[in-house]
Amino acid sequence: MDEEIKYLKKYLPQDKWNMALKRLENNEPVQYIIGNVNFYGSLIKVDPRVLIPRFETEGLVERTIEYALANFKNKIKIIDLGTGSGCIAISLKKHLSCDVDALDISKDALVLAKENAKLNNVYINFYESNIEEEIKGKYDIIISNPPYIPFDGYVSKIVKDNEPNIALFALDQGLYYYKKILSYAFKHLNPKGIIAFEIGDNQKELLINYIKENYNIKYEFFKDLAGLDRYLFIYNE
Repeated sequence: MDEEIKYLKKYLPQDKWNMALKRLENNEPVQYIIGNVNFYGSLIKVDPRVLIPRFETEGLVERTIEYALANFKNKIKIIDLGTGSGCIAISLKKHLSCDVDALDISKDALVLAKENAKLNNVYINFYESNIEEEIKGKYDIIISNPPYIPFDGYVSKIVKDNEPNIALFALDQGLYYYKKILSYAFKHLNPKGIIAFEIGDNQKELLINYIKENYNIKYEFFKDLAGLDRYLFIYNE
């Protein structure tokens, strides 16, 4: 609690401290109270319509940018599946020469994502759609941080009580959306293209088994800054 209080006092004017402290005592995330977070150098508005962007997801963005700069010379096409606050799509648009599509099933999340794009002076094509549904067109990068927590998996009370559960939980040991995306993604992936996922830190072996049983593809896992397996990159060679 002490760290959260310091954070509030750093980013909020003094006349808002008392109300903010009451919200903090009611188990509300400090990021929602302040109303924004810094994500990969961009200011991203957040509220209960969207998940709070995590540091781990910055690693997904960073590795994707590194791959794109090393492998694509011309303007590239990207789609972000389950965009939420828009933090991934906005970061890629700001750091790459690209056109970006971004979709989400939540109308409310898309309203906020559009605000964030405007705030960061980038243009992104936003669409209301379920990531279970097959996308249209061809892309160089298909990226997603989908819901991946099993329904019986551990989630802290502050997260479960405040952040949109639809963006947290998934069936099939948390693999449901990975399987859905992989069922259609390859036909929409350009040569040298990649599918870039953030994954749960205990899902590597489950995903390896699923991929080996169903696909003959090149893939690679990467660790986050805590040394946990957190990213899965699938390559279209």
